[in-house]
Amino acid sequence: MGAAFFASYLIGLRDGLEAALVVSILVTVLVRSRRRDAVLPLWAGVAGAVLCAAALGFVLTYVATSVVSGVRLELFEAFTSLVAVAMVTWMIFWMRRSARTIKSELTGRLTEALGLGKAAVAGLAFVAVIREGLEMVLLVFSAAQAASETIAPLLGMLTGVASAVVLGWLMYAAVARVDLGRLFTWTGVLLVLVAAGIAKYAVHGFQMAGYLPGSTSTAYDVSAQLEPSSWYGTLLAATVNVTPSATVLEVVTWLAYAAVVLYLFFRPAPRLSPAHS
Repeated sequence: MGAAFFASYLIGLRDGLEAALVVSILVTVLVRSRRRDAVLPLWAGVAGAVLCAAALGFVLTYVATSVVSGVRLELFEAFTSLVAVAMVTWMIFWMRRSARTIKSELTGRLTEALGLGKAAVAGLAFVAVIREGLEMVLLVFSAAQAASETIAPLLGMLTGVASAVVLGWLMYAAVARVDLGRLFTWTGVLLVLVAAGIAKYAVHGFQMAGYLPGSTSTAYDVSAQLEPSSWYGTLLAATVNVTPSATVLEVVTWLAYAAVVLYLFFRPAPRLSPAHS
């Protein structure tokens, strides 16, 4: 339980910190613009995003535990894992692209929203937070399935979010001094490894359901050295999905995703030619 809790705690903390950072920027702009009247609608948008993310978590858990079983459960978990990989991959490159400009972009969008009314401010806050919330729920759900636990990952995620809220409150006073480039780089690398593990889990699900070949082609088996129930075994499975044994296709998927996405993530952005500058 401890390792599964810690793995989900890291996910909740990471996504919660990014959401808290965005909210801190928005609140700072409102306060400095002397538009405190729009702070309440902003928090209403944040609350709506949190409720939607919680609803998704409830639906996923209910379907996985009460509606489907057997092959259908394997397929359901595999498909939700693919959705999580797609969303996380998009978030990784959004962070890379927006690290240097997120403050100015949010300020510009909030200024436009203020001109449209308080409902637009609530909508902006909702959209800004819901991306992190949905990503977090999908990641924790996939991690819980990989670790074959439910309560510990849920508690870990909630504790991580609570910690992020406290840190976000502390960041509020120093939001202008946060090095977003470095923050997004390190969290992006963590996300790549987590997403690689989820992609591997999706392949495992499709193999178990008989939709992909190679379920008996074992790439490695270190069950004697890596105890699945140990704290380190659970931690590795719940974060990057390193398991005591894996098929060749699972390993190839993990390595291929991590290598390609890390290469693209760290590749220098192309410079514009003089004709386009």
